[in-house]
Amino acid sequence: MELLQLKYFRTVAKLEHMTKAAEQLHIAQPALSRTISRLEEDLSVPLFDRSNRQVRLNAYGKVFLAKVEAALSSLEEGKKEVMDMAGLERGMISIATNALNRLSPAVTAFRERFPDVRFRIKQIAPSETYSIAELLEQGMADLGFGPVAFHKPGIREFPVLQTEVHLALPHGHRLEHQSSIRLEQVADDPFIEYKVGHPFRQVNDEISRRAGIERTIICEVEEPAALGSLVQAGLGVAFVPRCKGDNVTPYTLLPIEGPDNKRSFFVAWNEARYLSKAAREFQHFLVEYYEDKQG
Repeated sequence: MELLQLKYFRTVAKLEHMTKAAEQLHIAQPALSRTISRLEEDLSVPLFDRSNRQVRLNAYGKVFLAKVEAALSSLEEGKKEVMDMAGLERGMISIATNALNRLSPAVTAFRERFPDVRFRIKQIAPSETYSIAELLEQGMADLGFGPVAFHKPGIREFPVLQTEVHLALPHGHRLEHQSSIRLEQVADDPFIEYKVGHPFRQVNDEISRRAGIERTIICEVEEPAALGSLVQAGLGVAFVPRCKGDNVTPYTLLPIEGPDNKRSFFVAWNEARYLSKAAREFQHFLVEYYEDKQG
């Protein structure tokens, strides 16, 4: 039984599709099928029920997958410990995030200080936020970063950044020259919003509820860049978080009058997993980096 067989098996088990697994692993599908067949021969039992290229884990496969994930996770932790012995500069940090636009500047700044530390970043769709916690639980990521606290046993999280939500107005809007805005002033304006289930949508819904307005939402998006582009194009207004030091935007940002118009971003990790020296250093760095970007 070879390590490569176990890694291939885990990918096939997760996707339950030979062609998709081969594409993700960057190997030919027949070669992947042969590798899985050899593994089943070594175990003397089938691990999948097959129908063309679609495969389903059977009872044997489910039991074996749990052991394979535990073994691969243990090996990964051993690798991290050995790399720690070689020093921080040899480290690798794996991060799962649904807020890459907020995280990227911190990664850039950290690499300027530690240029040889490597990053492996998995971008998670906002609608799949809770898969960040799953990756932490499985040992597939060292750290998670995003705007949601998971409140799950074993997952620790710490707020590193709090942003103030502003209202984005296209240039030429009738209210763009005000110093601040009351939301009732734009109650009849079209809004650009995130899709239902997006963590920012939950915050925005609560801000609107407290202000007593019902938004007319004309477009729903997944990414901040799309939201900003539509505001810039003049299609509507939108809620946008702002930090000190953010770049100049191609639209007007006005503070919203009223309390608690904030979004918090958290760094999260699994207490039960080994955290490398590089990952621990990046944890501390995030606190330091965002400390002067509050508000």
